[in-house]
Amino acid sequence: MKKQFIVIGLGRFGNSVVKTLVDANADVLAIDINEEKVDDVSEFATHAVAVDATDENALKALGIRNFDVAIVSVGDIQSSVLITLICKELGVNYVLVKAKDELHAKVLFKIGADKIVFPERDTGIRVANNLLASNIIDFIEIFKNYGMLEITVPRAWLNKSLLELNIRKNYNVSIIAIKHGNDINVNPAADDRLMEGDVIVVIGSEDDMHKIKRADL
Repeated sequence: MKKQFIVIGLGRFGNSVVKTLVDANADVLAIDINEEKVDDVSEFATHAVAVDATDENALKALGIRNFDVAIVSVGDIQSSVLITLICKELGVNYVLVKAKDELHAKVLFKIGADKIVFPERDTGIRVANNLLASNIIDFIEIFKNYGMLEITVPRAWLNKSLLELNIRKNYNVSIIAIKHGNDINVNPAADDRLMEGDVIVVIGSEDDMHKIKRADL
């Protein structure tokens, strides 16, 4: 079953989160108080609504408690704090919030935010990719539509060698490292096996990365 995402605030950061999630075939409700921003994102979002997210009744009417993840990406600090509080009180399991600085982040953590990101160092694309699958540890965009993914080994790959999996042919990506505990195997060989608890570092296009994320589905 697909995760349900709601993105609140459709500036540059929020817009890129929505687009990346939708490109990965996720269900996304995008909301902003600005109708022009909603119109812009409605071309690709699953649903897009112009609403004041600081209004608890408005969010309740949208059925926010049914969403697995809320991404709060509004610019105003007071609004972001209030929206985060409402999301948590209405039962959203995981709330990720964009913060302006460390003080803002401390306040957000105090009221229950699960994850804080800083747009100057965390791009919307990277954040969205990290949300798409529970086994993703990190995603770094190297350049447009191409990146490096750090991910726990999918269950379907356990106890198989890289040769058996034929990663390059089947997924069009390259495994450049395997982490097992504190040991790191850089440039692994074809007969190396992927074991329970291993973490792999993969490099390739974003489209091909999505195939890996769905390997356990």
